Amino acid sequence: MSILSSISRKNLALNDDKAWDSRLWNLIGGITSSGQKVDEETALTYSAFFNAVYIIAETVAGLPLHLMQKKGKVKTVADDIDLYYLMHDEPNPFMTSLVFRETIMAHILTWGNGFVEKVRNKMGQIVELWPIPPNRIKSIEYREEDRNLWYEIKVGNETTWLSRDNILHIPGLGFDGYIGYSIVTMAKKSIGLSMAMEEFGSLYFGQGTHPGVIVSHPGKLDSQTRSNMRQSLDETYGGLGKSHRLMLLEEGLKIEKIGIPPNDSQFLESRQFQVPEIARWFNLPPHKLKDLSKSSFNNIESEQISFVTDSILPWVIRMEQNYNNQILSKPQRRKDKYYWKHNMEGLLRSNSKDRADFITSLIKNTVITPNEARALEDMNPSDNPYADELFTQMATVPLSMLKEMQEKKSQSSKSSQTSESSSGDSEDDPQNGNPRTKRGNLIQLGGANVNS
Repeated sequence: MSILSSISRKNLALNDDKAWDSRLWNLIGGITSSGQKVDEETALTYSAFFNAVYIIAETVAGLPLHLMQKKGKVKTVADDIDLYYLMHDEPNPFMTSLVFRETIMAHILTWGNGFVEKVRNKMGQIVELWPIPPNRIKSIEYREEDRNLWYEIKVGNETTWLSRDNILHIPGLGFDGYIGYSIVTMAKKSIGLSMAMEEFGSLYFGQGTHPGVIVSHPGKLDSQTRSNMRQSLDETYGGLGKSHRLMLLEEGLKIEKIGIPPNDSQFLESRQFQVPEIARWFNLPPHKLKDLSKSSFNNIESEQISFVTDSILPWVIRMEQNYNNQILSKPQRRKDKYYWKHNMEGLLRSNSKDRADFITSLIKNTVITPNEARALEDMNPSDNPYADELFTQMATVPLSMLKEMQEKKSQSSKSSQTSESSSGDSEDDPQNGNPRTKRGNLIQLGGANVNS
């Protein structure tokens, strides 16, 4: 028995239908302590949760994705093979690369797993990629005979099995390395509380500013009279649009308010706290969920850096490694040295000043040539021959060359003084007819001597 098959038997297992039936998930843990039903669909109706999923999925999908090839020390974009076009432009006839990758990220962020069918041609090459909704995956089974994972997929009223070779499976954080936790399931209490507070606020304002009251009558009322009075009060004064009407009380009726004011129950403060609570589950800085209560001009830049390094970079690495292992073949990875790489510089595209400073720094520090910088901005190369050369600043030199440069400067200075003394001032010479000339002013510019 292999280690993998042993693991799959001990856990609530990959081949256990109950673990993959979303209806059973809802029966067991769908209803939270707050009374709200929380699943992958209802959670998205809460604005903070939707915004967290949207901003991570959109940011990762919006990063340029390139297939790279390493040849010795040189790395180039391998845009001459079909896989590059497949992932960079059109994974399938109905989706762009951004929509495709955004969909996978949304599945991982809500369900904990992203599934994609790899459609191959007769040569075994991947020609299309189709996202599979995670709720259609009924079970995952490890088969000892071929030492492979098989996925049971529900299609309509039927099920079909696909092997790992035809499935791209990207798990999030999980308990065994190949099944990810559902963030919705783990955070259902926090999400349920947030949804319950939204419902409370909606009902509070929807039923009027005095939702809980007692109406008392000095006499004894029969059931029909009580029903008529309740119906009359609800129709006349119930609801937000009728909350400020003048109430007429007859026959000694008295009214007493019993509802707890929102201020007394810390309604607004609790609602505000729920936003960073959702941000914590997604490892996001709160300002990304539009909570600026703790942000200022002094820390917003550091929070943005934290967003890139702590929130986005781990997801980018996770996606790249799964693309490498499951889309590229072993010969492509090991022999041809192909690998997928997101361009994180794409996060700077919205800030022209920062991007300009970044590119300028690369040119000044001999990292890239001007034409390589133009390529980063999708500009055509310059015809100037110097645009393909590396540039450096003369003001900055190695200490080992400092003595040599000082000696050259001293020799240049002595040479210029000798030339000046030999020319000197000349008197009028009647014999050769030379007029008197005035000594020129010597100007030294960066080591070059020029007479004016």
